[in-house]
Amino acid sequence: MSAVLTGFGEIWPGRYAIGGVNLGDVWRHPALTGENLGDEFVPFHKLSQWLTYSLLEPLQELGLEVAGLDELTGLPEYRNGGLCLDIGLLRAKDSVIFEQSYLPDSEVIVEWRSLTVNLLDKIAAAIREKLHLSATELPLVKILQGGTWAAGRKIAGELRAGGVPPIQIESDGTVF
Repeated sequence: MSAVLTGFGEIWPGRYAIGGVNLGDVWRHPALTGENLGDEFVPFHKLSQWLTYSLLEPLQELGLEVAGLDELTGLPEYRNGGLCLDIGLLRAKDSVIFEQSYLPDSEVIVEWRSLTVNLLDKIAAAIREKLHLSATELPLVKILQGGTWAAGRKIAGELRAGGVPPIQIESDGTVF
């Protein structure tokens, strides 16, 4: 992931920067404070992580050993986030949330994405426990690809015309 962030960081639209470095898919949240520069930011890097996950299998097929798979996070995107809302793992503070659309830096979207990442870890742990597998035996990437993303897409299609996400986001396609 580090190589992808370093090597491709400049291609993602810049929103915030620290010391002239484009932070990419990183957003402020008003509840986060601290004494250190950047304490108010939540890093997501959805496209960089997606690219990293996409490179894993080809690299492994070339005979390269990929270590640290269990250190990658879930993808904070609308299929996974929609799944969490659609099956009741998350509930909106107010139903008006579903009647509007939001920019990526809105508190609603930053919270939704943050909670999605957290819940994906919990979903993965529950699946591994049920199957008696470790994170090495069943890494998050397999749970995402074979489970949460596909389930989120299927359920969204059953609940909403066109399978749109439950919360509408005004995005350029680089964040969700």
